[in-house]
Amino acid sequence: MEVDASTTGAGAVLSQQQGNPSRLHPCAFFSHKLNPAERNYDISNRELLAIKLALEEWRHWLEGARHPFLVLTDHKNLEYLRAVKRLNPRLARWALFFTRFEFSISYRPGSKNTKNALSCMFAPEESPETPEPILPANLIISPITWSQESLPPANASTNTPPGCPPGSQYITQARRNSLIHTAHTSLGTGHPGISETLSLLKDRFWWPSMAADVRRYVQGCEECAMAKTPCQLPSGKLLPLPVPNRPWSHLGVDFITDLPNSRTHTCIFVIVDRFSKACRLLPLKGPPTAMEAAELLFNQVFHYFGIPEDIVSDRGPQFVSRVWRAFFTRLGVAVNLSSGYHPQTNGQT
Repeated sequence: MEVDASTTGAGAVLSQQQGNPSRLHPCAFFSHKLNPAERNYDISNRELLAIKLALEEWRHWLEGARHPFLVLTDHKNLEYLRAVKRLNPRLARWALFFTRFEFSISYRPGSKNTKNALSCMFAPEESPETPEPILPANLIISPITWSQESLPPANASTNTPPGCPPGSQYITQARRNSLIHTAHTSLGTGHPGISETLSLLKDRFWWPSMAADVRRYVQGCEECAMAKTPCQLPSGKLLPLPVPNRPWSHLGVDFITDLPNSRTHTCIFVIVDRFSKACRLLPLKGPPTAMEAAELLFNQVFHYFGIPEDIVSDRGPQFVSRVWRAFFTRLGVAVNLSSGYHPQTNGQT
């Protein structure tokens, strides 16, 4: 374990010997920023603090280890730590903590250690004497220049309506869209919302339908629509229906309606076994009621194959009725409805 400390932090590297010939391979890295009290420690206590913090960090690996481990430090005085007779209260507590580990401390010059970067804080690069503005000048001057050059000639021959607030400039119909476009899409504004775009315009301009025009423009902005965060729940994962264990235990039912008349029949009741893919097609003269559909299932399917465990259907009026649900509840059959406007849930039927 290699440790080091500076005036701002402490760092450590835990390595393990491996291979033939044996070489050290890093296992973990540790870095800690010293608080104001720890910065007041002398160099010996800071180096010792680095050992204590590293042992606390990797206690689950080092405490009770089968073989003693080596602690490498660039502070030579720590080699004689265990020979010191008189310790202050803080060092006494740390020494008691160190007794839980089997290790020896060895000196190695800092130039040969790899943990210096973890304990040092590098000074930032010097900033230029004359700071540059965050926004370039053209972002600020461009809208002002456009306002001064384009709006006065357009409004020179227009009388200001009586409802215009004092200090605001009246905008004619021909210039409103271009003004909203400048306030909403310029690089200095960055596509704000309805209220903020309206606030930018209200400071200097006015026309009777300003709020409605701004709302219509922002709601129709393509860039805003593509970058807007979705406000609805994310779509669920597409999962297939589970495969049954035996035939005719899980069914899918549906109706095919509005067919050409064939011997007075215009509807087909489709019943599919999800295990064997067997299909029963029952011709009907029209869409049945919930009770009629339940009786058809009982007489044409349950009578021959037994009562199923589960039936999947869409959200047709027959399948959402209380009669349908009560009938199959008495039989102990689970009734499941497909997702709304998503026929793929019961696609094979």
